[in-house]
Amino acid sequence: MKAEIIAVGSELLTPDSSDTNSLYLTRQLNETGCEVHLKTIVGDDQKEIEGILRQALERSDLILFSGGLGPTMDDRTRVAVAAALGRPLAPDPKILENLRRKFASRGFRMSPNNEQQAEVIRGAEILDNRLGTAPGMWIEEGNRYIVLLPGPPRELKSILEDHVLPRIRKLTRDKHLETRSFYITGMTESELDSQLAPIYSAYPRIATTILAGTRHISVRLYRWTQEGSNSDDLDELAARIQDKIGLAIFSTKDESMEEVVGRMLQESKNTIAVAESCTAGMLGMHITRVPGSSEYFMGGIQCYSDTAKIELCGVPADLILAHGAVSAEVAEALARGVREALHASIGLSITGIAGPGGGSKEKPVGLVYIGISDGMHTESRHRIMPGDRESVRERSTYLALSWLRRFLMRDDP
Repeated sequence: MKAEIIAVGSELLTPDSSDTNSLYLTRQLNETGCEVHLKTIVGDDQKEIEGILRQALERSDLILFSGGLGPTMDDRTRVAVAAALGRPLAPDPKILENLRRKFASRGFRMSPNNEQQAEVIRGAEILDNRLGTAPGMWIEEGNRYIVLLPGPPRELKSILEDHVLPRIRKLTRDKHLETRSFYITGMTESELDSQLAPIYSAYPRIATTILAGTRHISVRLYRWTQEGSNSDDLDELAARIQDKIGLAIFSTKDESMEEVVGRMLQESKNTIAVAESCTAGMLGMHITRVPGSSEYFMGGIQCYSDTAKIELCGVPADLILAHGAVSAEVAEALARGVREALHASIGLSITGIAGPGGGSKEKPVGLVYIGISDGMHTESRHRIMPGDRESVRERSTYLALSWLRRFLMRDDP
């Protein structure tokens, strides 16, 4: 079944708001056997909404609207859909009474403009909204299905899970999306694709996507199958990818690098302390996003200035004078110093030039050194990170976590 998502709201066409509902809807639809082939964002214009729906009815089996069901003048989804289908709108007495009860139970008087939320398109099934005031609708138009959902995410999710997904499952029967995922670090996108393309191109029935971000690269394999069909070729392709890039894969589940590293620290009974210069707390923040991180995270030192590096992490002043704050020698001294200062078994450090200024020919913007020390071994690595200031900081944070993972594996990062 081909599905289409139409997000309504002029605010979604500005830089201040994003359409997060579509990501959730896509995942849920895929899992119930619907292939989302198009997403559209449209402003609060009735004629635009009408036109998009008419086009959608020609190309999609299932059309989901999100937003535009509120009580204000710019909430036009209900009216636009009715007009496009040539069906009248009429108030539903039961919905109207339910709205009045909801407002009264909260100690509010219902405004007259809320009454438009009780208007129902003829022939639509009402989808109760237990968390808000705008009910959803399920409409059948020939062999097409149209779903109207409110914009607030909590309300949309509640209606979708309570009323919409059970209906869709009956329509899709046994069709579902099979996927395999890999989360990779320590390789560039082009390097990864050059290694994988000869492998995945031999499996034309399986779609392969490679998505690069500042934190890691994701590889996803997927195909539509019927219940009971075997997935031998999907498993075979996944195994070949695993064999090819091996340790660069840090997870095959939807988990972050900090979760993987946290689990490894717990299992190895190691503790970690961090010294951060250019990232100024970002590394510690990501490590502590994981519940239970207090078991292995001893703390961090934001040693942004040379004085802080010297006084808080014990870096010799002459070392900074000889090599500069952004150097292998200082990164290693920071790792040793923070490990000792915070009584951790491993020290991890980042020092670099995040930009946009401060670079030179010898040490350009984006140059980052990462140090690691466990008392017996101390080492450092460096990279020149692309992107703006925030990208450099985030890439540096995740490179440090990646090298920590390899260090815990006792493999050369």
